[in-house]
Amino acid sequence: MRPIPTDRGDCPFDPPTGMADEALGKVRLATGDDVWLVARHHLVRQVLADTRFSSELDGGLRGVPLHAVRPEPGMFIQMDPPEHTRLRRMLTGRFTVQRMNRLRPQIEQIVADQLDVLEQQPRPADLVANFALPIPSLVICELLGVPYEDRQEFQHAAALLVDLTGSPEELEAGMLRLGEYLLELIARKRAEPGEGLIDELLDSGLRDEELVGIAVVSLIAGHETTANMLGLGTLALLQHPEQLALVRQSPETARTAVDELLRYLSIIDTVMLRRASIDLELDGQVIPEGDFVSCSLASANRDPALLERPGELDVTRPKTPHVAFGFGPHQCLGQNLARLEMEIAYPALFRRLPKLRLAVPLSEVPFKKDVAVYGVHRLEVEW
Repeated sequence: MRPIPTDRGDCPFDPPTGMADEALGKVRLATGDDVWLVARHHLVRQVLADTRFSSELDGGLRGVPLHAVRPEPGMFIQMDPPEHTRLRRMLTGRFTVQRMNRLRPQIEQIVADQLDVLEQQPRPADLVANFALPIPSLVICELLGVPYEDRQEFQHAAALLVDLTGSPEELEAGMLRLGEYLLELIARKRAEPGEGLIDELLDSGLRDEELVGIAVVSLIAGHETTANMLGLGTLALLQHPEQLALVRQSPETARTAVDELLRYLSIIDTVMLRRASIDLELDGQVIPEGDFVSCSLASANRDPALLERPGELDVTRPKTPHVAFGFGPHQCLGQNLARLEMEIAYPALFRRLPKLRLAVPLSEVPFKKDVAVYGVHRLEVEW
């Protein structure tokens, strides 16, 4: 049994070498689990659209074997219908394009303020700490109604959640601490409601434990992924100056660039796991009940059957049906917000700092090889 590929070879933006060697085949995770690796666009969409491939599972990270779970209240990303449907329906209308666009003025101000902070840093400056991470953290606090001064509570838990080197005990302690903080916050909001998604859900009939689960998913998913896209996407554009110039010059290209960067980088890859709830057929192969499936989003997004020149970054490329946000009933709820943040942040950064450049050789950039969400730990830049 071959191990699941992890080495990205010469290009840090490419999927791990050998990930797409087979459309469907068995690989072994570091935990010792043997899983079916799905590496073609149409097959990934098939798995993610079929709720018989259950989302009620955990493990696969930090040495913990894969296993079925009964999800914690409100943790809708680990739920199957009908519970997933109930919670998802309650939230979907609050993340529409129209509603996210109402946040545009606040996001534009957050980006401008953070650029002020970045410019004031000694050079070289860390773009991650001073730009890529604070922006989505501020935005998700604004959206949910969480005081920004409390951001360390969820940033710490988020870092533990995606860190593949941490122990299960550390993760449990961090999540418990975050849950206790959120219960206290909800109690304060019930006594004195304010503005934000949590406040809007107080009278929805949800139990406090469900509100905590929803808030945990939203806080962590709403900042960790976008922060990594802002950091890694900036690096990718710096390595492709002709593409960067197009993003800086044209607002329309800035919009298409976001989808192309999402596709090209695919910062979430093989952690998109499912479990066959019954015997299921996939590409002529029977996946036995209880077997686990890992969908490689990065390989799916580089599938030659999806588009021409899949290994090239082309910010003028027409929008393709990539799966960077997943697919099907569990497709990322906050994708409209993430797109809006990136559409605002990338061109603002490159217009404000037209001479922005990497301050160290690419080989010295610390990539997140030990983290479930790919990106860079730091990005030292000059201008």
